[in-house]
Amino acid sequence: MLENVQVIQDNGQNKFAVIDFQEFVLIKYLLSDAKKLEDYLDYLHIQTIKKQDNLSHHSFDDVMKKLNIVV
Repeated sequence: MLENVQVIQDNGQNKFAVIDFQEFVLIKYLLSDAKKLEDYLDYLHIQTIKKQDNLSHHSFDDVMKKLNIVV
């Protein structure tokens, strides 16, 4: 979101940001409800953690074996 933003300057100072209308509608939607915004921020946090990719990944079967759980 907000990858394509046009910044309008006045006397060398950023004054306005022009964004795609669909992005504006989405932002307005997210900001209209605290729960929606919280969910979106959680999503962004998860995406950030996934990009770090320094976490160990284990399959469900591996975890079950390690914990000696038989289903």
